[in-house]
Amino acid sequence: EVQLVESGGGLVQAGGSLRLSCTASGFTFDDYAIGWFRQAPGKEREGVSCINNSGGNTYYVASLKGRFTISSDNAQNTVYLQMNSLKPEDTAVYYCAALPPTTARWCLRGRYAEVWGRGTLVTASS
Repeated sequence: EVQLVESGGGLVQAGGSLRLSCTASGFTFDDYAIGWFRQAPGKEREGVSCINNSGGNTYYVASLKGRFTISSDNAQNTVYLQMNSLKPEDTAVYYCAALPPTTARWCLRGRYAEVWGRGTLVTASS
């Protein structure tokens, strides 16, 4: 079965950190990019960060670069999102998706995503 499973969400005070995990199964991990996306209550989904697993290129939405770091452990078929200095406005459900390797523009839009996880809730309290 082709699937992505997110984990690591939770409740954290503003200024704290969390590390999200996205574990893939059922497809060739190295052939894909993995993107992180988030959707806050009442808002549209937005791209957060992407990594091309074959080449290691990483992309970030400009407003989050410096606080969030994406990385990949290809041996474990897992992509991580380290989130530091969390703010209340980072509160959202965070999803990962598998996409064909692509440019930052399309990856961060989730264009051509083939598989989505069910999401993990991150709450940063003030």
